[in-house]
Amino acid sequence: MAGPILVFDSGVGGLSVVAALRERLPQAALAYACDNAMLPYGPRQDAWLVRRILAVCEAAVAASGCVALVVACNTASTLALDALRERLGVPVVGTVPAIKPAAAASRSRHIGLLATSATVARPYTLRLIEAFAADCSVRRVAADPLVREAERRLAGERPDAGVIEAALAPLWDDPDLDTVVLGCTHFPLLRDALAACVSRAVTWVDSSDAIARRTAQVAADVAPANGPGASLATAPDMALGAVLARFGFAAPDLLMLD
Repeated sequence: MAGPILVFDSGVGGLSVVAALRERLPQAALAYACDNAMLPYGPRQDAWLVRRILAVCEAAVAASGCVALVVACNTASTLALDALRERLGVPVVGTVPAIKPAAAASRSRHIGLLATSATVARPYTLRLIEAFAADCSVRRVAADPLVREAERRLAGERPDAGVIEAALAPLWDDPDLDTVVLGCTHFPLLRDALAACVSRAVTWVDSSDAIARRTAQVAADVAPANGPGASLATAPDMALGAVLARFGFAAPDLLMLD
């Protein structure tokens, strides 16, 4: 039976992937689920996160009747992608830092990875660097405060330029750095604000289009878009409902977990 494609994130970062999915699959129904009760994921312990991600995604897949799950969260993907694929009965598309395209784009062979603390030091991330950017100097920077800035921006507040400048500052210790991977799906929502705080030419790279391409390959029997998409959240939040409405989703239903 046809159903929507479900996009999951801890907060609103996955909405950057929604935009790419709508561009590639304009007729497909989408649903959105976020674990806003436990935002942000970055500072939390790995074992706890795996249990939580499995519980939320399993409940959201059942509630939405989706035909595929897009884990639009680097932290969740680098931790729990294999476990989700084992547990769930639908295809699961993950999100990983765009190290490979960044290495291809860089002329200087000096790239930066801007991500959450949970992603920057993850063994999965280090394997990506070894596999696709072994000949590059990769400066890894944990920028957890940018998650909140992205959430604030979608809620209608102006991003704090001081917070953004402080988060980016460690990148510029490398004078040859010319490419930055936005290794958290929240960060593309701040792309223009990030660029405004940079005084050199930098190429920004994220994974959203690659995720959309992969989803188009694996999603079958997708229901046609017909009005606002369903959304789910783990905590009531009126501001979240307003943000989701701007992206074509109905007010979120509360997702009940065992």
